[in-house]
Amino acid sequence: MYTLAAQSAGTNWVVLILVYVVIFGGFYMLFMRPQKKEQKRIQEMIAEMEVGDTVLTTSGFYGVIIDITDDDLIVEFGNNKNCRIPMQKAAIAQVEKASAE
Repeated sequence: MYTLAAQSAGTNWVVLILVYVVIFGGFYMLFMRPQKKEQKRIQEMIAEMEVGDTVLTTSGFYGVIIDITDDDLIVEFGNNKNCRIPMQKAAIAQVEKASAE
């Protein structure tokens, strides 16, 4: 009788551990994996930026890249060509490639 109780207690622990593994695996698939994909997409987008591309900043402004350094870039806003603002690459939300004319 004692061995049967010991076996069922051991089986309960295995089932409990499997349930936790399934739960954590589900959280990974639902939350962490898509976030990592999005981060990779953004890093690729930032790496492919070139002078002349139109960008949308995280604050909602459209501008044209006029210079790029390692961590920063200079974006020109507006039609008067007088508004040039240095900003971090992380502040770029979207990049539209300059069309070849």
